[in-house]
Amino acid sequence: MGLVGWVGLMGLGGFGGLETLTTKLRPSSLSPGHFSIFTAYKWQWIGGFAAFVIYMVTTFSLYVPDWSFVVYDDHKHDRYTVKCGMRGLGPACNAVGYVDRQVWGVNHLYNQPVWARLRACTLSSPASGPLREDAPTWCRAPFEPEGLLSSISAIISGTIGIHYGHVLIHFKGHAERLKQWVSMALVLLIVAVILHFTDAIPINKQLYSFSYVCFTAGAAGIVFSGFYILIDIWGMRTPFLFLEWIGMNAMLVFVMAAQGIFAAFINGWYFKNPDNNLVNWIQKHVFIDVWKSERVGTLLYVLFAEITFWAVVSGILHKLGIYWKL
Repeated sequence: MGLVGWVGLMGLGGFGGLETLTTKLRPSSLSPGHFSIFTAYKWQWIGGFAAFVIYMVTTFSLYVPDWSFVVYDDHKHDRYTVKCGMRGLGPACNAVGYVDRQVWGVNHLYNQPVWARLRACTLSSPASGPLREDAPTWCRAPFEPEGLLSSISAIISGTIGIHYGHVLIHFKGHAERLKQWVSMALVLLIVAVILHFTDAIPINKQLYSFSYVCFTAGAAGIVFSGFYILIDIWGMRTPFLFLEWIGMNAMLVFVMAAQGIFAAFINGWYFKNPDNNLVNWIQKHVFIDVWKSERVGTLLYVLFAEITFWAVVSGILHKLGIYWKL
């Protein structure tokens, strides 16, 4: 994770601090009414709404001028110019990228963005591949997917996630909890679908668009409700113990696995060629070659190698009582 990503993470941590500081203000009981759970935590929702307003106003009102960047290749460098002069949500001309370029500088942004996988950039789309000869200049441009404006939008996701937790605290009955979770999740999914298919605000992970926030938060609510039914209501805890262990050491798994630190350490030990390392060998010979598909092999590698490995590690640490906490 780069500097920009860590700044975004600190921003989310600041919102988490708001939840911590207002713990003593948490009501012991709720007043009657379906919306009492929202009014009881008005300060968190005010913070989330403020983030929503900042993101939406900046995204749709900020004018993006033409901009340029330099691509360094061996001992030469080429300068490219991206023609904008507009407001929008496209890959080349959007407020999210413009804010990061102005605040952090274009040289501090991620130089291998997912835009390069678009059909306009490569014939290998949706996979990565060589750029087309007629590829637009922005296909080579740097972009930070965890930038400043995207992190502000992510605060909305944090607000909704904390709300799911508040429901768990205040509602004791299974039916009441599920009604709160599922109803909100369905509303969020409906909003996301409407915004996306009307082209009002397309679902875009790179820009962390509001429709993307609604879709992921709604999907999370449905999945969470499903696990709640299986584990807490039907009592099927044993098959999902590995998820419990991972959750108990979420920081460890995030830093060592999601950020690739442990894999990078293992990749540092290789035979003759940096590509001849244990991780690449397992991924290629155990998964990709067996299934004759890079996509399927990569998916199975993540499921049955990475997730299984960290589930075992987390389980062992849990048995030893070792946890990485903030």
